[in-house]
Amino acid sequence: MDGIYHICKRKAWDEARKNGTYKADSLAIEGFIHCSMLDQVLRVADYYYHAQKDLVLLVIDPGKLLPEVCLEPGSDKPDELFPHIFGPINLEAVRKVLDFKEEPDGHFKLPAE
Repeated sequence: MDGIYHICKRKAWDEARKNGTYKADSLAIEGFIHCSMLDQVLRVADYYYHAQKDLVLLVIDPGKLLPEVCLEPGSDKPDELFPHIFGPINLEAVRKVLDFKEEPDGHFKLPAE
């Protein structure tokens, strides 16, 4: 895997930087943090985050993650595999944090970087 991606609220990322690790709500609820491959990001963003503001896109190096990463079927697309991180994300595994802004129609496009 080259890199994996996770969408989150900027406030949640700011909290992670203070605490030293990032924990999405899904970690407590489902036992893992949902992520995407690059070609899945926009579809996930448009479906789950439509018209939401103040989001960032975490670019994660799976080789630097301390918790296990597994490719597993998605809940809405069982024939498509998504990366799931089974523990808090250690900050040194996050290569970049990109502003992830919605377009005027509420949809997203990938940041230029």
